[in-house]
Amino acid sequence: MNLMEELRHINPNEPGGWPAAIKAGTLGLLLILMLILGYVLDWEEQWTTLEGVQAEEETLKSTFLAKKTSAINLVALQAQLAEVEKTLGVMLKQLPNKSELDALLVDINRAGLGRGLQFELFKPDAKENIKDFYAELPVTVRVTGSYHDIGAFASDVAQLPRVVTLHDIEITPGKDHQLIFNATAKTFRYLDDDEIAERKREEAERNKKNAKGKS
Repeated sequence: MNLMEELRHINPNEPGGWPAAIKAGTLGLLLILMLILGYVLDWEEQWTTLEGVQAEEETLKSTFLAKKTSAINLVALQAQLAEVEKTLGVMLKQLPNKSELDALLVDINRAGLGRGLQFELFKPDAKENIKDFYAELPVTVRVTGSYHDIGAFASDVAQLPRVVTLHDIEITPGKDHQLIFNATAKTFRYLDDDEIAERKREEAERNKKNAKGKS
């Protein structure tokens, strides 16, 4: 008797009397159905939760490794910070304050006169350019002299104890084999505590006005 013939003669109410092949097939189908129902009803959510926990574990591992690396390098970072602060302190000392700025301008003028140059123009700008923690003061300079003396003057300015830089340099022929040296000498000074506080207040007010304008 083949399988189809056996299926036609089985009694659904007496599964104990079914042929072995049919019993095995029915149990297999029931097992597959139970697995499908278990996945749909319960396991799918558990798999999603497991994947989320695994992703969180990887994030925590990365955070731990980053903090561990930072802790290991903390001493080196502190040493670097101390070195940066030291360098910044040295640089700030090279910037004059308000009371020293006039003396610096005199030094620039004196450097030119010491090289035998004739000043035709020495004009500090009426307004400083205010930056984060320092102010920049451009000075328009025009002097007449020999090539050698002008070069020596530029070298003297670069070696002043305070920071002075030359910009927009232009050299043109003058009278009696002399040269005309045009440039902008930029001097710098650091802002005092009151000026920095005032600048922060002005910036806060601007941000507040901008926020009101956008709203």
